[in-house]
Amino acid sequence: MEQIDPFLLFTRPLDQAEISYMATGSVAAMLYGIPRFTHDLDLILDLRNIPAEVFGSLYPDRDFYRPPAEVIQLESRRSQRGHFNLIHHDSGLKADVYLFGKDELHQWGLDRRRRIDLEDGQGLWLAPPEYVILRKLQYYREGHSPKHLQDIRGMFEVSGDQINQGELDKWMKKLNLENEFKEMDGN
Repeated sequence: MEQIDPFLLFTRPLDQAEISYMATGSVAAMLYGIPRFTHDLDLILDLRNIPAEVFGSLYPDRDFYRPPAEVIQLESRRSQRGHFNLIHHDSGLKADVYLFGKDELHQWGLDRRRRIDLEDGQGLWLAPPEYVILRKLQYYREGHSPKHLQDIRGMFEVSGDQINQGELDKWMKKLNLENEFKEMDGN
């Protein structure tokens, strides 16, 4: 889990401020599957009721790059794909922050997120594996990077018993991702 510990720089303030979030992307895929190197953490945040200034105060300028409050407000109002970055100055680690908006899958994932406890008493809210798989299938459809399919294979190999295949099938059909899922066998 020491690969995950540095990313607590981004999640600890969210936990302290009781802001709903879930980690997803390659960090979640590693925790459910096979570890690989990454410099970024993908976070889904629900900032609908959090003033941008309050959120910004969690990541002080002396330690982090973050966009101005106006940009955070603008991105928070998007119905789809609101996004900004946080970068920790000393480590160079980055958090890609994706905002809740009106994305049904975000709501589904946040309702089913899982808390994992790390060795030092710290914790992390993690997206459910089905969410991670679905997003990786979407990213694969958009960019055809094989790393997404490799991550999904690793998740099935290590955590297949934790994956609700019925929910996954339902969402794959809803999001029209069945063909991308079938490509896993070919790559």
